[in-house]
Amino acid sequence: MSKLAVTAVPAFDDNYLWLVHAPADPRQVLVVDPGDAAAVEAALRAQGLVLAGILVTHHHGDHVGGVQALVAGAALPVFGPGNEDIEGITHPVQGGARVELPALGLSFAVLDVPGHTRGHIAYAGHGAVFCGDTLFSGGCGRLFEGTPAQMYASLGALAALPPETQVYCAHEYTASNLRFALAVEPDNAALVAYTAEVAALRAAGQATVPTTVARERAINPFLRTTEPAVRAAAAGFAVEAGLNAANDDIATLAALREWKNRFRG
Repeated sequence: MSKLAVTAVPAFDDNYLWLVHAPADPRQVLVVDPGDAAAVEAALRAQGLVLAGILVTHHHGDHVGGVQALVAGAALPVFGPGNEDIEGITHPVQGGARVELPALGLSFAVLDVPGHTRGHIAYAGHGAVFCGDTLFSGGCGRLFEGTPAQMYASLGALAALPPETQVYCAHEYTASNLRFALAVEPDNAALVAYTAEVAALRAAGQATVPTTVARERAINPFLRTTEPAVRAAAAGFAVEAGLNAANDDIATLAALREWKNRFRG
């Protein structure tokens, strides 16, 4: 797989807006989930870049708040989920579609990944996936509009991507996610090692994403619901919390998500 050149634009408290450089001309970029137009415009000016299009994963304001300002007076393609109400989308897409931008040398498969929102999508291609708030390093998004079954299927679709796929999620949540992951699976050696790596990165002021599919399969409890230790921990929480028994993958994920919602570690 070819690898994309991608630049992070930090925004708000912990968002990453991603600039995807066109292989055909690296000065031209797509922006993924531009919640803050000013941050994007400043990055474009500082780096001498030209905005060529927008990819949107879901309708939350910190992902779409800058779309209107960025497209004002410009005929830019704006791709986004076809079954969410997002102002400014010019190319509504859903799972099974492709985003084809041949002049830029870019092509992405669209994946349906509902759960966080009802119509959340991801864009996969060139050895990368832009997954918004569905999969985080060490965690997953809250279930604001979807069901545990939907999130389980969505995470499964992302986990099925090639192991070396670079995972570009939209928030710097890794350190807090790993504190929870260690509560679930404290004897996971890969998780313990990654927690130390993340602590060093954050102490140096560096980002912890992108991550990879392979890494997440090794350390992320939400992708490890078949592991006996993860299932046992989720079941124990479910009993203590008076929830349905965590006796299958979906119930395990549901218990983990509720546990994470309440976690104060």
